[in-house]
Amino acid sequence: MRTANRQEAGGAQAALVLVCKRPASGIGKQRLAARLGQETASRIAEALLACALEDARHWPGPVIIAPSRSADYAWADALLPEMRSKVDVKPQSAGNLGQRLNALDHELRGTGLEQLVYIGSDAPALTAADYATAIRALPNYDVVLKPAVDGGVVLMASRRHWPALDGLAWSTAHLGTDLARCCRAAGHSMAELAHSFDVDEEDDVVRLITALKADRRPARRALHLLACELFRSRNTGDSGEESRVES
Repeated sequence: MRTANRQEAGGAQAALVLVCKRPASGIGKQRLAARLGQETASRIAEALLACALEDARHWPGPVIIAPSRSADYAWADALLPEMRSKVDVKPQSAGNLGQRLNALDHELRGTGLEQLVYIGSDAPALTAADYATAIRALPNYDVVLKPAVDGGVVLMASRRHWPALDGLAWSTAHLGTDLARCCRAAGHSMAELAHSFDVDEEDDVVRLITALKADRRPARRALHLLACELFRSRNTGDSGEESRVES
């Protein structure tokens, strides 16, 4: 592991922490798979991960990739070969998501990192401006959250250890509210950014068509084209519906 570079960077630079699963049939995005099929869900998961990696490539500070399984260390380590000097891989531990995030957070702060910006691999509407706003807010607030329209969060940043997260209702419409309440109860000052969305349901794939229409980032262009392709294939012959969405 390349922890020495993380310690040299120190806490002055915010680190991006990408919490992800290795895309594969039957792993992740099961709500999408239930509606679109496993193969299609895997294609979407791969395209979403490419968008998160696109953001990591432009991140000014340290980057940590946290795959869900230790067995995926080599896979994660090969994702950004051009950035080996600034990327660490820290597989998640056992437990529910809250327990895994607490353990990961503790490990990373033990290397000297202080400002940590956590994202998943399913929020492609995040922009450079969103990240810049979060980084600017961190010196003034203990926690910065960017809520999702479905009640979750698409970005969670902190300059302090997270409070215990194991009891939160992860993957529910109450997660964002519960997380904010948990942080406030622990005495953390908090800023909330404008809402965005993540991709969990079929309607979210349709939302991508509009959200990414003008986005020129290569991975976003590829995801936009995929979303348009899937929409058209599922609405063949339904010209009235298709005419309402411009690709």
